[in-house]
Amino acid sequence: MSLQETLKQDLTAAMRERDDARKNTIRVIMGELGRQTKKTLSDEEIINIIKKLVKSETELLEKSGAAEESGYLCILRSYLPRMADDEDIQHWITANIDFSRFKNKMQAMGPIMKHFGAAADGNRVKEILRKL
Repeated sequence: MSLQETLKQDLTAAMRERDDARKNTIRVIMGELGRQTKKTLSDEEIINIIKKLVKSETELLEKSGAAEESGYLCILRSYLPRMADDEDIQHWITANIDFSRFKNKMQAMGPIMKHFGAAADGNRVKEILRKL
């Protein structure tokens, strides 16, 4: 089942359960999906849209000085794939990347991000590469 179908099913379930927070969050996501020019989006494209929503909400919370995350942010994150932790990324890098092929460490970002895709944040990978 695609992520878009999952969102539609979760929206109807949230409406039946009268879960306004989940319903409104899914409607925001669906609204963003509707703004895209393509009729059907891949799961990867939907994940990127949700990541943008998470980023904007996180920045908004940081600017306002809120100490805790909003329920909106928790619901958004529930639709993102499990992120690889630093240990997993570092282990994969040491096992699979030969730094002698690159002029500098940062050139290894391409193969690393190709392997992890949406499961790794580029900024985290960059920090790990700097530490190595």
